[in-house]
Amino acid sequence: MTPSPHRTVRTGADPTSPPTAPLRFGYGTNGLADLRLDDALTLLADLGYDGVGLTLDHMHLDPLAPDLAARTGKVARRLQALGLGVTVETGARYVLDPRRKHGPSLLDPDPEDRARRVDLLTRAVRVAADLGAHAVHCFSGVTPAGTDEDTAWKRLAEALAPVLDAATRAGVPLAVEPEPGHLLSSLADFHHLRRSLDDPAALGLTLDIGHCQCLEPLSPADCVRAAAPWLRHVQIEDMRRGVHEHLPFGDGEIDFPPVLEALAATGYQALTVVELPRHSHAGPHFAEQSLQFLHRAARATPNGPEGRIS
Repeated sequence: MTPSPHRTVRTGADPTSPPTAPLRFGYGTNGLADLRLDDALTLLADLGYDGVGLTLDHMHLDPLAPDLAARTGKVARRLQALGLGVTVETGARYVLDPRRKHGPSLLDPDPEDRARRVDLLTRAVRVAADLGAHAVHCFSGVTPAGTDEDTAWKRLAEALAPVLDAATRAGVPLAVEPEPGHLLSSLADFHHLRRSLDDPAALGLTLDIGHCQCLEPLSPADCVRAAAPWLRHVQIEDMRRGVHEHLPFGDGEIDFPPVLEALAATGYQALTVVELPRHSHAGPHFAEQSLQFLHRAARATPNGPEGRIS
């Protein structure tokens, strides 16, 4: 079933204010790892999601498959038929190294290992362009033992340069995610990277709302407002302060109506993707439950009764 088209709605008290589209929710395929990709996409469309956060991985769309272009074309046609938008995510745990989670990274000491991660990201950019994706998500990786911070930042900037070139040519933003425990773990770190690269237009931000609750000094809603100029992708789930554990909505500490209100006020139009990678054992249940929760939270915002969620 193809989801119904969005209504154009007004979000301000002033009836003459310009119409604003509602927030657009997606669900990450890393939380549906036990489903075939076509089954996952059909499920999300049937539930009423606007899109999908597609993690490139062996069980769904394998970025290392020799027939990647043909597979990507098939997925693109399916997304179009279902009316789903897409963001390409690159957080698969073992897609490059079956023994090392998220390895190799952009920070590895061996240049050949770093090049393998760069190749994955440039492949992701090509896939994103072919799918018509809003952005390509990525992260820095953990600083290797024995590597000083200055060296790690230098490696990150050098490794991202060809990926940003590819993103520029493809017209697809690269959205770096601050990840707890990684070299680039905070909004401040994102700005450090951005300035070190002379603020390239293709470099944007993935903001994970749970990570904001986990470690940022600002509230999640204030993080949204602070990040607005660079926001290219949003991930969302519940979380507790100081604990990096992705939780179903209602199991953590986040007050979501102010977060959604802040996000809508920025004019953000790409996907807000539910990120529950450790809940694939009950993925269909959590996908349904999550969208219902987000709809309720959106209606609870000051402008919710005016129809921000269709």
